Amino acid sequence: MNNLFYDLMNSWLTKEGVNSTEALLQWIHEQNRKLEVKIERISLEDSDFWFFDKHSGLIRNKSNSFFSISGIQQYQKDDLLIEQPVIIQNEIGFLGIIFQRINGVLHFLMQAKIEPGNINKVQISPTIQATKSNFTQKHGGKRPAFLDYFIEAKPNQTLVDQIQSEQSSRFFKKRNRNVILNLDKHITVPPTHQWMTLGQIKELMGYDNLVNMDTRTVLSCLPFSLLEREKRGLEEIENRCKDKTLLRSISGAASQPLLTDIYHTFNNYKMFSEIYTRLVGLDCLKNWHMENNRFVCGDPFPFCLIFCDISIEGREVVKWTQPLFEAQGIATFGLLSCEDNGIKKFLVKAKPEIGCLDGIELGPSVQHEPAQERDEDKITRLFYEKLSSGKDVRVNVLLSEEGGRFYHEQNRNVIIEIQKNEIPSDLPRGYFWSDYKTLNTLTQVNNCLNIQLRNLLSLLEV
Repeated sequence: MNNLFYDLMNSWLTKEGVNSTEALLQWIHEQNRKLEVKIERISLEDSDFWFFDKHSGLIRNKSNSFFSISGIQQYQKDDLLIEQPVIIQNEIGFLGIIFQRINGVLHFLMQAKIEPGNINKVQISPTIQATKSNFTQKHGGKRPAFLDYFIEAKPNQTLVDQIQSEQSSRFFKKRNRNVILNLDKHITVPPTHQWMTLGQIKELMGYDNLVNMDTRTVLSCLPFSLLEREKRGLEEIENRCKDKTLLRSISGAASQPLLTDIYHTFNNYKMFSEIYTRLVGLDCLKNWHMENNRFVCGDPFPFCLIFCDISIEGREVVKWTQPLFEAQGIATFGLLSCEDNGIKKFLVKAKPEIGCLDGIELGPSVQHEPAQERDEDKITRLFYEKLSSGKDVRVNVLLSEEGGRFYHEQNRNVIIEIQKNEIPSDLPRGYFWSDYKTLNTLTQVNNCLNIQLRNLLSLLEV
């Protein structure tokens, strides 16, 4: 993997690969046209596989596999703060992307994959996207394509192998294995997969609901901060970049004082926080009830629980029933950035979440779910003022969350450029200005950046 930093940057800056972007869009359109999908809302009682287990208080399936739905309550001392359903999925799945050099440029093998909750059927997904239940064929379905490459991967083929968190407001301590492999052997590509440059994937991320969450989280793990680079090569890349401040933010070593400050904040929370959670039966959630075949909260809440009968061609299993979390609006995930002495920096925030494995991770500047009150600090107010005016908005795109468990959940992802002096130098507690390389270094450590922040960082264009 000699000069891999420059190879990755070159792929990022290459907007036409062995397939044109127009051809890739047509490919997705054709995959959507051919697929037959039928999703019908049902009652839980209409499912012959899923049921409410009165003994445990869980919604689970007859084989006790895949996942289950529990209740969870969060307390501070004796005060109940939050109660809600949560997904229990005690297995780690593969989110994996294969790449190789084609015509001198690194290309990534991407999949056109449908998930039952996707708002627009097919989205651009990693080479492989499979739960452990999928690839061990507990469902009796087909073995996922390319699985053996990931199971048998050698260290010298592996660029990324990280276990990262998923949505900690919906899952309980859920994580997936994010893997990127460099394979220089011939690969037979089925019609469901196509080669793309990193630049093409980044461009396609600008389309609403086209590149799925799993692709975004895997690519956010690309270890730019760990790769060697030479000054001469960096100058050649810089001449091709539109955002030279971002390139400088990517290059070099992480800030040790900033890492210490972030870990200090994390560790103080883990040591001294009096907030704790406990899993309970769904029937113990005082403010939740069944209504019109949905499990809903008596107060406005970001999601409810629905039950669906699903038929989809081309998947490992083509017909099944399952519960899905249905979003009750569109969340906003926002990242403020600035130029500081010629280097791009990002405003991030330590964010506790109810299902987080370690209780707290770094999140974006703003992480606001529908039906929840906004923070009223200066940073959140500035963000929404800028978003409302449209001034200096660099990214504003609707992107889907995990369609295998969430129904039609799309969230607004926004990156806004500001002047650093628009925010007081004494940041509110838990906020940090960070360059990219420090965040990228933290991404190489499990459970430091939440999925909302990782997804936003994946949208950056150099």
